[in-house]
Amino acid sequence: MREFSKSRWADPGFTREYRENADIYIVERRRMLQIMKSFYRHFLMDGGHKEIMDLGCGDGIIAHELLALDRQVSATLIDGSEDMLDKARERLRGIENVRFIRASFQEILEKDILGRKFDFIVSSLAIHHLTMDEKRELFRMIHSHLHDGGYFMNIDVVIAPAEALEQWYMKLWQEWMDEKKASAGMEGGCFDDIIRRYKEVDDNRPDTLDEQLDALRNTGYKDVDCFYKYGVFAVFGGRKL
Repeated sequence: MREFSKSRWADPGFTREYRENADIYIVERRRMLQIMKSFYRHFLMDGGHKEIMDLGCGDGIIAHELLALDRQVSATLIDGSEDMLDKARERLRGIENVRFIRASFQEILEKDILGRKFDFIVSSLAIHHLTMDEKRELFRMIHSHLHDGGYFMNIDVVIAPAEALEQWYMKLWQEWMDEKKASAGMEGGCFDDIIRRYKEVDDNRPDTLDEQLDALRNTGYKDVDCFYKYGVFAVFGGRKL
């Protein structure tokens, strides 16, 4: 696992660029958020108090969507970037029952800093920075911090099981960005280079969807499945009995 302070996510300039362009970079980002909210309404929203954790929270959009949906939520947001946490604090200003923790995945795995259990733990576009062994360790840690009946959801990028599929998925991704650029009247810019940067940066360590679903099952999660997929972007998870 690369030390967080040496990663791109410790650079405020990089995090700013990401926040400003996330709806272009991330294929069907808004749809995936809607799927997450539908999942929460169906499986968790029952009028009772719920503890949620947004793991690798970025600017807090996941927690913001859930808090707007259910005011019975207490939210814990965790990120290794102080810049991202500052943006999350701005987004959630004035909302009660929210706590922020600055911690990298390394710190989360090395020591128990969470201090409680949760009904719903969700992560978005963060866990792919870990190796498969680290992912397994994180899935175990998450499982141990879920209440019985609680759910884990991961919104993330995965790698295709075959090179031919991977090439097509990259084409789908580029077509999405080209379409978004055209509709916004944008030309050139960082979007023409994002896929090359994604594939070449050492921070990105995606694994196949099947490997991660198997890791969840082997950890003890039940009802494990992929809830949505578009090329390399997937929503998947499971439940703790």
